[in-house]
Amino acid sequence: MAFVILGLIFIALKLLDVAPVAAWSWWWVLLPLALAFVWWEIIDPMFSISKKRAMNDMADRQKARRQKYRESLGLGGERRKK
Repeated sequence: MAFVILGLIFIALKLLDVAPVAAWSWWWVLLPLALAFVWWEIIDPMFSISKKRAMNDMADRQKARRQKYRESLGLGGERRKK
Protein backbone atom coordinates (compact mmCIF):
# COMPACT_ATOMS: atom_id res chain seq x y z
CA MET A 1 0.00 0.00 0.00
CA ALA A 2 2.91 2.31 0.70
CA PHE A 3 4.11 1.94 -2.90
CA VAL A 4 0.72 3.03 -4.22
CA ILE A 5 0.57 6.06 -1.93
CA LEU A 6 4.13 7.03 -2.84
CA GLY A 7 3.33 6.61 -6.53
CA LEU A 8 0.26 8.83 -6.27
CA ILE A 9 2.25 11.48 -4.42
CA PHE A 10 4.95 11.39 -7.10
CA ILE A 11 2.36 11.73 -9.86
CA ALA A 12 0.74 14.70 -8.13
CA LEU A 13 4.13 16.37 -7.62
CA LYS A 14 5.09 15.75 -11.24
CA LEU A 15 1.82 17.20 -12.56
CA LEU A 16 2.10 20.23 -10.24
CA ASP A 17 5.73 20.80 -11.32
CA VAL A 18 7.15 20.66 -7.82
CA ALA A 19 10.93 21.17 -7.83
CA PRO A 20 12.79 17.85 -7.59
CA VAL A 21 10.07 15.57 -8.98
CA ALA A 22 9.32 17.79 -11.98
CA ALA A 23 12.80 17.10 -13.36
CA TRP A 24 12.48 13.32 -12.99
CA SER A 25 11.59 11.06 -15.87
CA TRP A 26 8.13 9.55 -15.88
CA TRP A 27 9.78 6.13 -15.44
CA TRP A 28 11.03 7.15 -11.99
CA VAL A 29 7.68 8.68 -11.08
CA LEU A 30 5.75 5.52 -12.00
CA LEU A 31 8.29 3.10 -10.50
CA PRO A 32 6.48 2.81 -7.11
CA LEU A 33 3.28 1.76 -8.90
CA ALA A 34 5.20 -0.90 -10.82
CA LEU A 35 6.71 -2.13 -7.55
CA ALA A 36 3.23 -2.31 -5.99
CA PHE A 37 2.05 -4.39 -8.94
CA VAL A 38 5.02 -6.75 -8.62
CA TRP A 39 4.39 -7.06 -4.88
CA TRP A 40 0.68 -7.88 -5.20
CA GLU A 41 0.92 -10.13 -8.24
CA ILE A 42 4.15 -12.03 -7.63
CA ILE A 43 5.69 -11.71 -4.16
CA ASP A 44 2.53 -11.81 -2.03
CA PRO A 45 1.04 -14.95 -3.64
CA MET A 46 4.43 -16.65 -3.71
CA PHE A 47 4.93 -16.38 0.04
CA SER A 48 1.21 -16.20 1.02
CA ILE A 49 1.89 -13.18 3.23
CA SER A 50 -1.65 -11.76 3.17
CA LYS A 51 -3.23 -15.18 3.58
CA LYS A 52 -1.13 -15.99 6.65
CA ARG A 53 -1.92 -12.61 8.19
CA ALA A 54 -5.65 -13.09 7.57
CA MET A 55 -5.57 -16.57 9.08
CA ASN A 56 -3.74 -15.30 12.17
CA ASP A 57 -6.26 -12.47 12.58
CA MET A 58 -9.15 -14.92 12.27
CA ALA A 59 -7.59 -17.25 14.86
CA ASP A 60 -7.11 -14.33 17.26
CA ARG A 61 -10.74 -13.25 16.86
CA GLN A 62 -11.90 -16.83 17.39
CA LYS A 63 -9.81 -17.17 20.54
CA ALA A 64 -11.16 -13.88 21.92
CA ARG A 65 -14.73 -14.94 21.12
CA ARG A 66 -14.27 -18.29 22.90
CA GLN A 67 -12.78 -16.54 25.92
CA LYS A 68 -15.70 -14.12 26.03
CA TYR A 69 -18.22 -16.98 25.92
CA ARG A 70 -16.36 -18.86 28.67
CA GLU A 71 -16.43 -15.77 30.86
CA SER A 72 -20.12 -15.19 30.17
CA LEU A 73 -20.83 -18.79 31.24
CA GLY A 74 -18.90 -18.24 34.45
CA LEU A 75 -16.20 -20.73 33.61
CA GLY A 76 -13.45 -18.23 34.26
CA GLY A 77 -10.23 -17.88 32.36
CA GLU A 78 -8.13 -20.37 30.49
CA ARG A 79 -8.52 -24.09 30.99
CA ARG A 80 -6.20 -25.75 33.39
CA LYS A 81 -3.81 -28.22 31.85
CA LYS A 82 -3.65 -31.66 33.44
